[in-house]
Amino acid sequence: MAEENASEKIWSVSELNGVVREVLEGSFSYFWVSGEVGNLTIHRSGHVYMTLKDGSSQIRAVFFSGARTCLEMNLEEGMQVEAYGRLSVYMARGEYQLAVRSLRSVGVGDLQKAFEELKKRLAAEGLFDPARKKALPFLPARIGLVTSSDGAALHDFLKISLNRFPSLAIRIYPAMVQGKGAEKTLAAGVEFFNSRIGHPDEVDVIVVTRGGGSLEDLWPFNEEVLARAIAASTIPVVSAVGHEIDFTIADFAADCRAPTPSGAAELLVPEMAGLLENIENLRRRALNAVTLLFQQSKSRLESLLASPALEEPAYFVMEKRRYVDELEKRAFQLLEREAEQGATRLEHEKEKLEALSPYSVLKRGYALLTDGKGHPVTSAEKTRPGELLSARLAQGTLSLQVLEGDGTLPPLSGRRSGKKAKDPEKEKKSEDSGDLLPLFPSGEEA
Repeated sequence: MAEENASEKIWSVSELNGVVREVLEGSFSYFWVSGEVGNLTIHRSGHVYMTLKDGSSQIRAVFFSGARTCLEMNLEEGMQVEAYGRLSVYMARGEYQLAVRSLRSVGVGDLQKAFEELKKRLAAEGLFDPARKKALPFLPARIGLVTSSDGAALHDFLKISLNRFPSLAIRIYPAMVQGKGAEKTLAAGVEFFNSRIGHPDEVDVIVVTRGGGSLEDLWPFNEEVLARAIAASTIPVVSAVGHEIDFTIADFAADCRAPTPSGAAELLVPEMAGLLENIENLRRRALNAVTLLFQQSKSRLESLLASPALEEPAYFVMEKRRYVDELEKRAFQLLEREAEQGATRLEHEKEKLEALSPYSVLKRGYALLTDGKGHPVTSAEKTRPGELLSARLAQGTLSLQVLEGDGTLPPLSGRRSGKKAKDPEKEKKSEDSGDLLPLFPSGEEA
């Protein structure tokens, strides 16, 4: 028995608590639990410690950094709440507890459900459509404020707005911002400012606002009557309700949402000092631009006045005429050069044609024989004895007769004695026409 005990693992307390913590925290995800608040401590560190209990049991709970939320919902012992969180183990004491992430009063779940249903229905009607939202004025002359006359939201809005633009006019419509019937007074404020359109006291923008609070406190801003009044407003409406994390139906229906009342003032009212500085910068830039334009124009005018065209117009005309003469000279030089090059090319082509001409061979003592029809004689077999042929020489033409088949001349009795007398005019004409003969004999194509 002693040997078995020796082989068993001996756990330390920390190890045991660590295992319990790992098993416990790994077995549960986040969940909601309801109970009555007891032993409440809101620590200056910002953490909140309490117990949640019912008629027969209790559990410790810690809400890290939850002091602000608990103060806004006026949390106190004996209040019924719903907490959202998960189980954890406090290692130092070996105690398990609920680590709270969110806390709300009992019944808030029903309010949240009503909120989502109304939001979905109004969105389906188009009340939240971005296309219907109106643009805010750059610098409103008058602002209509719908809020409580003694709330912190009014003080914050006035302080920031008037610090930024002291001459700004702000009209206040006192309204209830929480409790039964508050939504009706808020809607009446929006409708009042719209009824003053066209009057001297007409406002340029309406701000519906209040400070932070619990979901129940902010509920009037989630009512349908206020949402429809905001959507029907001809004047742009800004909703500035609660803190940055708070969203209401009024925020979605308004033309613009501001996270806080102070944020609404900063959104709507530009700083006068900044505007004056921008105006001064624009004035300096405009003055510099006009000065620069004037100097440039003056310089151009002085340059034109100093030009020879104005001081001596004839000189200007002479300069242009000299330029035209120069262009004419260059044109003639170009034409002469082109003519010379053309003549050279023509002479070159002429030499090539002469080298290819069959008549150039005649200058070396050859002759070109043609029959009576002007066709070239290329074979002796194609001739007949006694046929008259023509012999083209380099200079002039001879008339020939084909000999007999044996190569002898016909009898003298058959021929005229002596040579035929030459006609000087015909011979001269023949010689002159030798240079004018076509490239090819008559009847032949090139």
